[in-house]
Amino acid sequence: MAQYELLLPKMGESVAEATIIKWTKQPGERIELDDTILEIATDKVDSEVPAPVAGTLVKQLYKEDEIVQVGAVIAIIETAEGEATTPPAVATEEVSELPEVPLPAALTQEAPAQQATMTESSTSGDRFYSPLVRNIAAQENISNEELDQIEGSGAEGRLTKDDLLKYIAARDNSSTPSPAAPASQQIPSTPAAVAKPAAAVSVSGGDEIVEMDRMRKLIADHMVMSVQTSPHVTSFVEADVTNMVLWRDRVKKNFEKRENEKITFTPIFVEAVTKAIKDYPMINVSVNGTQIIKKKDINIGMAAALPSGNLIVPVIKKADQLNLVGLTKSVNDLASRARNSKLKPDETQGGTFTITNVGSFGNIMGTPIINQPQVAILAVGVIKKKPAVLETEFGDVIAIRHMMYLSLSYDHRVVDGGLGGSFVKRVAEYLENWDINREI
Repeated sequence: MAQYELLLPKMGESVAEATIIKWTKQPGERIELDDTILEIATDKVDSEVPAPVAGTLVKQLYKEDEIVQVGAVIAIIETAEGEATTPPAVATEEVSELPEVPLPAALTQEAPAQQATMTESSTSGDRFYSPLVRNIAAQENISNEELDQIEGSGAEGRLTKDDLLKYIAARDNSSTPSPAAPASQQIPSTPAAVAKPAAAVSVSGGDEIVEMDRMRKLIADHMVMSVQTSPHVTSFVEADVTNMVLWRDRVKKNFEKRENEKITFTPIFVEAVTKAIKDYPMINVSVNGTQIIKKKDINIGMAAALPSGNLIVPVIKKADQLNLVGLTKSVNDLASRARNSKLKPDETQGGTFTITNVGSFGNIMGTPIINQPQVAILAVGVIKKKPAVLETEFGDVIAIRHMMYLSLSYDHRVVDGGLGGSFVKRVAEYLENWDINREI
């Protein structure tokens, strides 16, 4: 008999820790290769940890709801043959990259002091800080004393990455522009300094109280933070997408037979958006204080509703480099794995622009909230047959057309009405001018 040390696997370049949601195997149970041993959650997605070996689970080293660092031993499995060893690539790999947090160029350069921070003790007094939190704090010049004052939402008051990023956003938004203002006036000691008291809620005897699950709490915090960060403006256009609809009706059967994939309207929307971003690159930016960071890559997030009712946004990386077949396969793959909780944490990060399809619920239009740190999000409404006026060489006529609304919510700090309105109009033009004879 040999004992195998099961490590918490690396789940992405920017993921340093995860929370154990549920153990699906208990000590003494037989485990086959690739059996799910436990379910874990990061700040983005829920995942399953499969068994890399067959054997018997001897010991669980962490309890449910505990936070575990990537690479830590989480369980002991007794195997029947061979000497089990920990894969060196997983055991020694160091997580050093930050999540998608816009920072000045001067702060993104690795300095010896920052490297030292990653290797020194991750505790301050009696409080533990993960290497990722330490790294962000170092780049934002946040001292240990300031870290100790920030309220944490993790287990036993642990300070998570989201807690720190919210604190930084609140601090930046509360900064006084006057250079003569004292530092104590520019930076609140805690996020509570800028928070408003919650309104009292009346509960009657017949009401049911439902506790938010972990993902809903994250969504709620992210939405509130977005509204507090960006002044939202929404522009609308109506598009005649008759050619696009007729083209898809014509090619969908042959496409599915050839590619074993169904072609929906989503990859068409993604293609139109990537073309419009190339025409108006200042939509593909993020904001850091008074700095505008232009993104090199076009990474399109697509909001997807989960069976639980929660929302997740998988990201198509470098979408402008994919043709329509590639976009279709990426969209279908990400949507399928999102519904089955099979997404990897990296697949929900790095987005530079988001599309949400409110038409899938029968809605004609919507005013979505920006997915920070992006500056714009496009909502596509339901496609409906409507009478429309067409201009012909013989005069105006009324015809039945396939029409839809597009609505773009954008950050008015950096996107004015001219840019926002022109961008959404350009997306509509790409959809309206669809080549009905296009080959795929």
